Amino acid sequence: MGEYAHPDALVETDWLADRLDDQSIRVIEVDEDTTAYEKGHIRNAVGWNWFEDLHAKPRRDYIDKQGLNKLLQQAGVGPDTTVVLYGGNNNWFAAYAYWLLRYLSFDKVKLLNGGRKKWELESRELVTEVPTYKPTSFKVKGSVRKDLRALRNEVLKKVGKVQFVDVRSPEEYRGELMAPAHLPQEQAQVPGHIPGAANVPWSKAANEDGTFKLADELKELYGGAGVTPGEEIIAYCRIGERSAHTWFVLTELLGYEGVENYDGSWTEYGSLVGVPVER
Repeated sequence: MGEYAHPDALVETDWLADRLDDQSIRVIEVDEDTTAYEKGHIRNAVGWNWFEDLHAKPRRDYIDKQGLNKLLQQAGVGPDTTVVLYGGNNNWFAAYAYWLLRYLSFDKVKLLNGGRKKWELESRELVTEVPTYKPTSFKVKGSVRKDLRALRNEVLKKVGKVQFVDVRSPEEYRGELMAPAHLPQEQAQVPGHIPGAANVPWSKAANEDGTFKLADELKELYGGAGVTPGEEIIAYCRIGERSAHTWFVLTELLGYEGVENYDGSWTEYGSLVGVPVER
């Protein structure tokens, strides 16, 4: 079956259900649509809106360490607190937040295996009460891990030289759709994919209940597409959330080194003038 490279990056629903009153754990739900949180969330969980809370508006970029410190302080996170993230869409935006926290050098973070989907499938309690915590003065130590993130100029230099993995649906990869079928077909100017990119849809790494597939299944999935350890890998999707899910699989579950998330993704790349595109 094979063990995950870093099994402590995940917690199971049973584990969390037994620790909801543990003050050393802070559960945080992350989604781009927080109406789900408002209708019902895991007891004592804080709600983060991916767009409103994690972005440094008006720019298209993330909050910096100062912004993250403020969020963690407001959530009552201290030096001995472990953050457990979860969300909808099989943890799309929770995985995005996990990647961002690791990028900004906050390491006491775990992902709830299966996220909201598995919690609900097991008919576990959801509440509408929004918790409040005494703010802390906690500050994240360490420098930004730039090796976890691929920016535009690096991507353009490495097209055709490193392994890109496009984790969108086959229809988006082929250029038939510009976004997931259930979303508005907009954003990037042209359809297609980065030349040479392997297409391994993010969803293939997940089971029906939202949990991650076993390590051996994941190795076969990515290895079969030529995405193997020992080489530099850049993952991308449309806006970076699905590729963060794949970054988590490759980095934390399979232990690949040198994996970067290109959060600019196709929304940026597909709008650039003069770059190579395949269809």
